[in-house]
Amino acid sequence: MASVNNPNPSIDLTVRVFDSFNQFEFNVPANEYDVVFSFFKTKMSTEEAARSFATTLFRISVNNNIPVVDLLDQIRNMNQMDLTVTMAYYLNGLRSPTTLLGVSQILLPNYYAARNVVQ
Repeated sequence: MASVNNPNPSIDLTVRVFDSFNQFEFNVPANEYDVVFSFFKTKMSTEEAARSFATTLFRISVNNNIPVVDLLDQIRNMNQMDLTVTMAYYLNGLRSPTTLLGVSQILLPNYYAARNVVQ
């Protein structure tokens, strides 16, 4: 019996994960995209970064069932640091729990549990 989980050996695992994460298609009204893109264009240093953040905000909107205009209102008056933390929070909801964005403190395992691990 064949398994659905067998990976295709001709495709590198990282490419598959990258492609599946970026395969996001969603039709949005042009005026909403223009508003979101122009907001990020004022906050980011390049147009490419602004475009990427605008697309990410739409993805967060779809994933959390929150209108993009409401999300934009939440982040509109934030400074750069607060904006980064908020985007990391929402992006962590889209990503694997093993790779968290914006977490700079290394989590140490419990001493008593860690000493029982045989190396």
